[in-house]
Amino acid sequence: MTTNVYDDKWIGIEEAADYIGVNKDTVRNWIKKESDIPAHKVGKLWKFKRSELDSWIKSGKSAME
Repeated sequence: MTTNVYDDKWIGIEEAADYIGVNKDTVRNWIKKESDIPAHKVGKLWKFKRSELDSWIKSGKSAME
């Protein structure tokens, strides 16, 4: 199965939180705690790629505190 380039568009914090099933405050905390969440700063906004979030979750780093 190939990934459609539109399925892996850049998404914001709210959409990233919805995608992985957590609260947007949780995503912000992961960024602050330098949890290796694959977040990229674009101007004043944090952006994410779904494929990078998938890899990060599969790696188990999302479970570490």
